[in-house]
This record gives sequence, C-alpha cells and structure tokens, in this order.
Amino acid sequence: MSEPKGPKVDLPSELMAELDEGGELKTEAAAPAGPGDPAVAAELAELKDRHLRLAAEYDNFRRRSLKERQDLHNYANENLVKELLPIVDNLERAVGHARKEEQRSDSDNLLQGVELTYRSLLQILARIGVVEIAALGQPFDPQIHEAVRRVPAPDKPAGTVVEIYQKGYMLKDRMLRPAMVAVASEAS
Repeated sequence: MSEPKGPKVDLPSELMAELDEGGELKTEAAAPAGPGDPAVAAELAELKDRHLRLAAEYDNFRRRSLKERQDLHNYANENLVKELLPIVDNLERAVGHARKEEQRSDSDNLLQGVELTYRSLLQILARIGVVEIAALGQPFDPQIHEAVRRVPAPDKPAGTVVEIYQKGYMLKDRMLRPAMVAVASEAS
C-alpha cells in the first residue's frame, strides 16, 4: 500500500488489517443502506439543501463585503469634500469679483474675500484633525522637516530652521507632508 497523504491517524490494528487485505474497509452490516433507502435519500436531500443554502449565504456575504469595501474606498472622502465645496464657491466668487472691469481697483475687498476663504479652509482642516507643523525657529527634525538648502545665519544656532518654503501638515498623528525648509549652517 502506498504512503497515504494527509494527516497521520492512529487506527486500531483490526482496521489496519482489514485495509491491508482488500484495500477497502469491510462492513459487517447485512445490507448496506444505499441511495434507494428513503431515510438515506431524505437525509442526503436535507444535507444537500443545507449545503446549497450555506454556499448561497456565503456568496451573498462575500459580494456584500466587496461592495462595502469598494464604497468605502470610493467615497471615504465624501464628508471632507462636502465641507470643502463652500470654499470652492467662495474662491469662485473672489475670482469673479477680481475679473470685473469696474472692480479692478478694489483689491482690498478681493484680499479680504480670499483671506476669509483661507481662514474657513483652515477651520475645516483643523476640525478633521489637520495641524500645521511648527518649523520656523525650531531645531531641524528630519522626521517632520525636509531640508532643501542650508543658509548662513550667524545669529541662529546651526541646525535651526530659518526659512519655510512649504508648510508641513499632520493628520492627527500621521504625516501628510513634511515642511520644506532652509536650515542655518555653521558660521564659516
């Protein structure tokens, strides 16, 4: 007999002897129950029905889970976008106002409108947990700052951030974007 595949099972010696003799297990029942037996047929039908229902339930669960994951991926930013739409509207109004011929000299009103829009955008970002990374005057930290150049700054200690080219932001405890900065170099 070839070596069986799968887990090893310790069988009683009588069972092993029967298997070695004929290759199949001999039963002592006088007449084996077959597909013609109504009790076996009913049990088989019930098991088949349970199996089909379970398979259908699993398939529905799998499809529902896949759809939920796709919706989460596609619409995860829906609330953020809804909050940003009024800012887009305000910026459109500011641009439209600036393009009017008779209003060209009214740059103070345009500036105020853009500042209000900027502040409302910062408020929305703060509400969802976005914070600006402190950089100017801080010691350079490669975890939150990205140095793009070194500049001589005799009045600042070496390794101090002296200019910010692009602000950095964190979303709660996760880095969104490091701050791009210039760092004071040692006096030469």
